[in-house]
Amino acid sequence: MKIYTYITITFLLSLLKIQAQKDFVIVIDPGHGGKDSGCVGAISKEKSINLAVSLQLGELIEQNHKDVKIIYTRKTDVFIPLDERANIANRNKADLFVSIHVNSVKKGNASGAETYTIGLANSDENLDVAMRENSVILMEDDYLRKYEGFDPKSTESYIIFEFIQNKHMEQSVLLASEIQKSFVRSKRENRGVRQAGLLVLRKTSMPSVLIELGFLSNRNEERFIASKEGQTILAQSIYNAFSNYKKDYDRKLGNMKGRSVETVSQPVETITTSYNSADNIQTITSSNKNKDDIIYKVQILTSDKKLSENDKRFKGYNEISFYIEKGIYKYTYGSTSDYSKILNMHKKASKDFKGAFIIRTKNGKRIYK
Repeated sequence: MKIYTYITITFLLSLLKIQAQKDFVIVIDPGHGGKDSGCVGAISKEKSINLAVSLQLGELIEQNHKDVKIIYTRKTDVFIPLDERANIANRNKADLFVSIHVNSVKKGNASGAETYTIGLANSDENLDVAMRENSVILMEDDYLRKYEGFDPKSTESYIIFEFIQNKHMEQSVLLASEIQKSFVRSKRENRGVRQAGLLVLRKTSMPSVLIELGFLSNRNEERFIASKEGQTILAQSIYNAFSNYKKDYDRKLGNMKGRSVETVSQPVETITTSYNSADNIQTITSSNKNKDDIIYKVQILTSDKKLSENDKRFKGYNEISFYIEKGIYKYTYGSTSDYSKILNMHKKASKDFKGAFIIRTKNGKRIYK
């Protein structure tokens, strides 16, 4: 009987441990804090607004998603270095990182909310945001060593973001899109999903976004953002977006666990296209391959926009193709039905593209197990 009881208790404890490991972890990062006030308006400071909205967001998630573990980078008015914010997420093996901020401009009367993912700033406006958000590292000791010589005030420093291949780009953009849709439903002006060289996102190893709630430089908008009612609306909007993202995450996770046979993915939005230096852009045809063959490719990077055939991010590789899923361009290298060949291609590509992996396609569509 004692042995039976021991086994039962051990089994139950194992189940509890497995269940705990299944928790979805979100790290909520209230930007700035302590000696770093962030933007300063006529009646408010960014650091206080960021914290208030973050705490409300966490409460909403805690009340309605019992399987979600919430971790804050700060819950009080303290200064946290940028790299430590990302480290908190990485140490806790977070599934999501959401950094909350408020914007400001020196000239004009800009208004509205926008959400950023990691990438190269494609406008002076996006670059200004990145420079302002990254300038917090100047308050940190030994920042040149910690950030490998990165100068937040130098435009040259931001060139590095052109070559970042973020394997979580798709999920980051999906969440950012959900957030902007939710803001629109709350009657907030939509400034869209954007990319910029944000250090706090660069250091994270999971889907990550940085939200700019609005502009303290706009008096009308500041009154809204600084009010309890406004902060509640903003937190509720982000929560609704998170809930939609989590629902999609759970559905995909359930599908992956339930698949016992090979299934074909939904049709992508465009036919797969090949970039070839000799033939320029051409459509891949079945040529000598049976259309029912499994074709292997190596996925090397993703982008929220179509890249030119001579883009530096391809690093001189030929046999580059792409397919589109949910608005994300997914670029692949190679195309063969011979698995041993794709293994060699993958070995080669992995040296130049961190996180490269093999995918399987049939009839021009990616398939999953």
